[in-house]
Amino acid sequence: MNHTGTSPIGTERLLLRPFCADDLHDMHKNWIADPAVQHEYGEPCYETAEQADALLQTWLASYANPAFYRWAIIERESGKNIGQIAFCRVYDDCKTAEIEYCIGQAFWGHGYAGEALAALIAHTFTNTDFDRLEAYHRAENLKSGRVLEKSQMHRTETVERFRRAGEQPVGEICYCITREEQS
Repeated sequence: MNHTGTSPIGTERLLLRPFCADDLHDMHKNWIADPAVQHEYGEPCYETAEQADALLQTWLASYANPAFYRWAIIERESGKNIGQIAFCRVYDDCKTAEIEYCIGQAFWGHGYAGEALAALIAHTFTNTDFDRLEAYHRAENLKSGRVLEKSQMHRTETVERFRRAGEQPVGEICYCITREEQS
């Protein structure tokens, strides 16, 4: 599979771009240290700037791999890093990627996650070899559920992550979209 890496994507209100060292302050202030955001996202809370910086440095080093896809979500009006969207899993053999996203609590309710997701879907099927995009949310994460319900994606029984583990989703609601469906 031909990987393109994390190239910038623009929308009317957002810029999705690779993370940079200057994102640390906004990451820590807006989302990565917020237990409410990280709990909804299903990730640990990075309480100190040093913890967040260690993760950021891992991401920055990972950009050398063209199969690494992680975008900082930048609000154009303020220039602030308000969250992230990424392919948390890439399956080359079936040209599938699993999407994850999070937005800082102060920016919830503005449609930013949906805007970022729509832009990522369009970009992916226009500029990459991926044939299928997948995502899921925990049933109790209603905010993420609304983002996926409003998106171009549709519900599906399972996603590649669970298929490969030989598991059925329990408490997770799965979504997907294929290249043919997006066209």
